[in-house]
Amino acid sequence: MARVHEPPRLSGGSFAAWSRDRLAWARRGADECGDVWQLEPGVYVAAKARVCEAVLHRAQDFPKPPSPLFPPLKRAGGAPTPEERTHARAARMHGLRPQAVAARIGEIAPGTARLIDQWPTGQDVEILPLVRPVLAEIGVRYLFSEDAPVLLPFAWQLFVAREVLVRPSRWVWPRWVPTPARRFRTQRQVAFTNALRPIIRRRRASGRFGDDVLGQMLRPSPRYGPLSEEVVLDILPGITVATFETPSRAAGWILLHLARYPRAADRVAAEAALLPAAPATTSSAHLDDLPYTQALVREVLRLHPPSWLLTRRAPRQTQLADYAIDAGSTVLVCPYTAHRDAREHPEPDQFRPERWLDDSGSPAKPGVFLAFGTGPHGCEGAALAMAMLTLMTAQTARRYHLSEPPGTEPGYRVTTFEGLATDGLRLRATVRG
Repeated sequence: MARVHEPPRLSGGSFAAWSRDRLAWARRGADECGDVWQLEPGVYVAAKARVCEAVLHRAQDFPKPPSPLFPPLKRAGGAPTPEERTHARAARMHGLRPQAVAARIGEIAPGTARLIDQWPTGQDVEILPLVRPVLAEIGVRYLFSEDAPVLLPFAWQLFVAREVLVRPSRWVWPRWVPTPARRFRTQRQVAFTNALRPIIRRRRASGRFGDDVLGQMLRPSPRYGPLSEEVVLDILPGITVATFETPSRAAGWILLHLARYPRAADRVAAEAALLPAAPATTSSAHLDDLPYTQALVREVLRLHPPSWLLTRRAPRQTQLADYAIDAGSTVLVCPYTAHRDAREHPEPDQFRPERWLDDSGSPAKPGVFLAFGTGPHGCEGAALAMAMLTLMTAQTARRYHLSEPPGTEPGYRVTTFEGLATDGLRLRATVRG
């Protein structure tokens, strides 16, 4: 049986140093201990591709714990029932499924084009502060259509509250302790809810629900009837932030790779030359004509998954590889190491977008691509994120050459909720000749 690894210790209180150690430590554990290894009593790490896939698909044995970021606000009706949760998931998935995203490419493309138009040329620019507001506008508009301008400032404050919540801390407080960050989160959540409530009531009173994600959630289900207003209001804050927060993490890594691999960027630019001059006329067919661009995005997500570690809990005793997992144990699923499994990806540490262009690199193969999770709790917005990132990549490469300024190597940041993002990344854009 694999030996137990000691967890890394905080060095001088430096969370950044510990975060860097944590990635290296995960890689070491995966290399030395195989598919699954025990971190400490009651905590196991699923590190290789096939076993990660298995854990994520075994939702009964390893259910996803509820997100602590935007818990439901206190309400008279109590927590949503299982039927309400099922209905709500089905409704929002109807608006986020690949077919729905494909039908609305013409609404997504103008937003990514605005990012390109806003990029200052000839100077070193920090990337994430430039990218996040644009992707936020795209995500909020996708969810709420014509009501997006009203809700966008409140959605941005939700994101700020989330950033405050995930800041590194020496202390882990019980969820019932009203820390300043949690109070701020609740205040922003209440403000968003108060802005959204009259929109819901207006749409329901008029009978014009809309074809956006909010509209899908307001349509009565033949099986369950209409969702209550409070359930809709409880669910949408988390979805709203997720539509742009995860793509923002990925965008930094993608733009960095365009700068570091100019031949790959040139190939993306050649594909992107066929995109229409008017972004609003972009269709799903144009997106299909960007196979290398999509491969590049997928390869960056393989090397730098925006969520590099996923948490699952075992409600009952079960078996995983050579381990008997006791009830109450935690299983950490690590896409970061699964994506570097040489059994699935030859030369796994090499940046090779071409690996996704043949049948052997199909992302549908078990365990091969877990950047958005998989199974019953896979990321609901995966199709939207891929569309946003592919169009952003294509339009950037078509317009600009990107380069890194000389000096310090850009870093990365691992948050307490296991997000992986660039840190302080600066790039320079030069208009293509």
